[in-house]
Amino acid sequence: MVVTLSEPVLSRYPRFSLYNSPYDAHDEGCAIDLYPETNDAPSPVAGEVISTRTVTAPEKPYAVEHDHLILIDQGDRVARVLHVDPAVAPGDEVAVGDSLGEMVRSGFFAPWVDNHVHLGFRDPDANLYRASGSMPVSVDVELRGLTWDGTGTVVETGETYAVLDAPTHPAPGECFAGIGAGGPPDGEPCVLDGGLPHYSGGGVLGNGDCERPVSLCGSRIGVADGRTIDWGDVTVVANDDPITGLSLFLARDGDFGAKLVCPNAGFHEGELVTVEIRR
Repeated sequence: MVVTLSEPVLSRYPRFSLYNSPYDAHDEGCAIDLYPETNDAPSPVAGEVISTRTVTAPEKPYAVEHDHLILIDQGDRVARVLHVDPAVAPGDEVAVGDSLGEMVRSGFFAPWVDNHVHLGFRDPDANLYRASGSMPVSVDVELRGLTWDGTGTVVETGETYAVLDAPTHPAPGECFAGIGAGGPPDGEPCVLDGGLPHYSGGGVLGNGDCERPVSLCGSRIGVADGRTIDWGDVTVVANDDPITGLSLFLARDGDFGAKLVCPNAGFHEGELVTVEIRR
């Protein structure tokens, strides 16, 4: 069973990703990370809260000690929500958009990852607390793949990342867009999703299932099997220096631009950057 999230649900979040995570729950796009505008977490689903659980998270200097799980019964399936300190309790009914609580930044996050709501779905008869084993998630929204030549100017920096001003979103607020995947010409470019190559694989969304080589910035980065990609043996290079990788996601806000994961780099705002993919 595939669970499809509609445009009215996804439009509550400026950004989302199905594959940009190292955890088993996201394998083959079986979970989605939703990025709200504020630290308050609007529920992406409706139903009855049946359980909440607090777990100890890995120790990280930038993170809180505990993370949380909220289970919401939807009848034929149970929604699993993570990374939210629950302001709801078993027996509560929630509607789409209701506050579930405040998001937490736990040790399950890499330092370059923004706060988000993790959402997955499980059969009611399955183990509801196990990390893996959720249903595949799909999105029913307009997606646009953006052509990018690998260049841009740094407009934002953090200790572990830098954001470029390119590629630009063609229609902020009207659709979700992301960096497009090159390959054999077959219509509009697909959109890349995932951590290239710092997570083991990623996804290619927006053009149906396919089996084809996928490229970025003129270099082959892997082969799509359906919508899932195992990255090839590639290195992302920025201004001739290897970096950890590219954070690939879908966005509907006008601040979209390529995000470089680069904990050991010293990029500064206003710097012109050229990104290459080397095999």
